[in-house]
Amino acid sequence: MLLLKRIVHNTIWGGPKISRLAGVEGDQIGHLYSLYCREGISNEILNGEWKGRCLNDVFPLFKEAMGMAQYEYFPLTLALTEANENLSIQVHPNDEAASRLENRVRGKRESWFFIDAPISGTIINGCTCRDKAQESQMITQGQFMAMADTLPVKQGDYVFVEPGTLHAITAGSLVFEIEEGSDFTYRFYDYDRTDTQGNRRELHIEKATSALNMDLKSTVKRYNNQEIKEKTYSTKLIENIDNYTNESGMLECFTFIKGSLSCEGMTVPPGSTILLWPGELLSTSDVDLAFLSRLITIN
Repeated sequence: MLLLKRIVHNTIWGGPKISRLAGVEGDQIGHLYSLYCREGISNEILNGEWKGRCLNDVFPLFKEAMGMAQYEYFPLTLALTEANENLSIQVHPNDEAASRLENRVRGKRESWFFIDAPISGTIINGCTCRDKAQESQMITQGQFMAMADTLPVKQGDYVFVEPGTLHAITAGSLVFEIEEGSDFTYRFYDYDRTDTQGNRRELHIEKATSALNMDLKSTVKRYNNQEIKEKTYSTKLIENIDNYTNESGMLECFTFIKGSLSCEGMTVPPGSTILLWPGELLSTSDVDLAFLSRLITIN
């Protein structure tokens, strides 16, 4: 097993909830990455023979054995994400759009489990457009708020965002986020916010328009003690456990959210992920809430 060090990511829209939940400093944390594997930024390994090295450096050493040989990077990204303010109205490319726009094989899929629901009770999801002509008119005129549809969500809900879907989590949301694929996010609208230097964040209207599928909208699911499977990954919420064994036959990501947990003599802080090889036992203590995530399809 590999215990990964968390990565704090402050954002313009982040807030204080992650700090209180996970015991890290900061009042504008947008992401606490428990698993992030890219060149230039990746979790440090805290135990075992690879202790002190980054996950991105050692992934090539085990990816073939774990059925991930064709992936350049570890394919899943896991994080606690807080929206103290509304996130930008945005879209992610599907595989075809990623190939066409970025010369990359995979687009970006993501899911959210709502630890805290948004203040409004809704997130942005899908388009209000009647047809392509109205879509084109709204984009040309910058009517992105009118173009954005909403989806009601509450605490404990799970939402999968198909690539090409117009979307954004809204103020008050605290989610466990699962991503697979590329990192590309195309912003239509960012509420005219400015950073500490007074600069507005970049928008990507042309690419966002090209990647958008106005017919796509997400639905809400509940775990109900069952695994939820998407096209390329699965997740499962687990509560109130003392021990866990990976019996899936595949590499699993165990992400600890609430309670107390120790691993190989170390106290594991909330918002941490442990990679479990098939058959490995994780002896825990009073875990109130955790998630299992794993790749299920290689495409």
